[in-house]
This record gives sequence, structure tokens and C-alpha cells, in this order.
Amino acid sequence: MDNKQLLYFLAIAEEGSISKASQKLFIAQPYLSQQLKQLESELGVKLVERTTRRFQVTEAGKVLSYRARQMIELSEATVKELRDLSAGVRGTLNIGCVSSALETILMQKIYIFHAKYKDIDYEIRQNSTCEILELLKRGIIEIGVIRGQVNPEIFESISLPEEPMAALATSRPGVGCGGSDLALEEVASEPLLVQRKFAEEIADSFRLRGLEPRILCRIDDARPLLSLAERGIGVAVVPRDWSGLIPGSALRCFEIPELNIKSRVVIAWPKNHYLTAAARHFLECFEKE
Repeated sequence: MDNKQLLYFLAIAEEGSISKASQKLFIAQPYLSQQLKQLESELGVKLVERTTRRFQVTEAGKVLSYRARQMIELSEATVKELRDLSAGVRGTLNIGCVSSALETILMQKIYIFHAKYKDIDYEIRQNSTCEILELLKRGIIEIGVIRGQVNPEIFESISLPEEPMAALATSRPGVGCGGSDLALEEVASEPLLVQRKFAEEIADSFRLRGLEPRILCRIDDARPLLSLAERGIGVAVVPRDWSGLIPGSALRCFEIPELNIKSRVVIAWPKNHYLTAAARHFLECFEKE
């Protein structure tokens, strides 16, 4: 079993047809059928069920399809690492980043880094924290920019300064007399917009003070949440550094001293794993902070 056979099988599984896969790969259909039979014979399992009316990937085929993608991606990453060794600081830097840190942190670092290392290209994936950690484990990306904590037995990390939660709104919530701080009672009087991962912790903080907030919207992505707040639908209760996500926004940022919830951006990479020269130098941008 080699990468060529795996690529052939993935095309068959994705297209749901040997004839369509042969067209996609620009190879003869009989040859592709032969390669599939050889792969099934070598593995000792049936990968697809074929009849005149039906074509279906078997359970074994589904497992191979999932693993084949991992193997091919890892193979490609290995080739890049080896080329990096011989070519110096160049190549492609693969990074995963949560949406809320993409523009406020990652883009700023790339701008600075590019000024020094102009031969490096970037492959950036925008995912959730859990997805990024999984991509790191699989070797698909080298560096992850996440919110939260990592398992120190699996990952190395650099923690950026903590950010308190703040209220972002187009006008001052509640009935206060002004200023940049808000009491929980003032915030609780408004419909709230929160990131899903913080929803229960935020609600519990209000309930501890006898308040029952209305959480109007729970959402994972940062920009849609702030877009709703900017339209005056509610008050976004989010990490303070989100206030810079929409340049020129009408949103104002208010501190909530009683809401003792912190958020931290963490830069993570796999422990005891080879890092390309590009990745090592990129991490230096954070270590110097």
C-alpha cells in the first residue's frame, strides 16, 4: 500500500464511482479498478460494495478513507520538513487559529514576521480550539493559536496575558451615570450576546448575585456576535481584546469588575515534535513579549 493507491481510493470514495474517479484522475477505468482490487487483496478486506444498482463504501473503506487522509497529509508535511532542512528558512508555515485571535494577534505577528522572512508562505486554518488541538496531534499544522489551556504532557505552549470579560455595546447599558465600568445589575438588564464556550460560566456569575440574565444569542464565531451587538440587538459579553476586531466600529467597551472571568490566548505546538525552522522563528515573535 503506497500513497498512490491511497489517493486512488480516496478519489473513488469521494466520487462514489470508479468511472467518475477515473475521469477526475485522468486515468483509465480498468486500471483504476485493478488498483482497487489489488488494494483490497493486500489488506484482506472489502473496501466498496459494487452491484449494477449500488456503489457503497464499506465500514472498512470508511476507516481507510479517514486514515488515508492522515497518512497523505503527514507524508506531505514530512517532505516539507526535509526540504526546509536543505533550503534554510523558507517554505510554508501551517497555523491553526481561533477566529477571535486571527486579526487581533495572528495577523499582526505575520506582518512583523514577513518583514524579516519574506520567503515563507502561510497556510492558515480557522478552527475551534478542539479542532486545532486535533490538527496539531495529527501533524497537519505546526502551531495553534487557541483560547484556553492545553495538556502540558502533550503540548508545549506560550501563554499571552489574561484578558477580562467586558461588555461591548453601541451605548451604555443599564441606568448608570456614566463612566467606563458597569455593575452586573446594569449588564443583566440587557439581552446578552455571548460566545458559546463562556455562556454557562457567565450565566452562573450572574445567578450567584441573584440575577437571571437573558442570553439572547450563543455563538461560536467572534465576528457575527460583534455584528449583532453593533446593530444594537444586545450587549456582547466577551474577552476585552475582542474590542479591536472590527476597526472603526461604533461599539464601546465597558469593564465589568464584578465579572471575574478571564480569557487567555495560548500559542501551542506538539511536545517532542520536530518544528521547521520557519515555525521555530515564528514562535520567537511570542517569546519576546
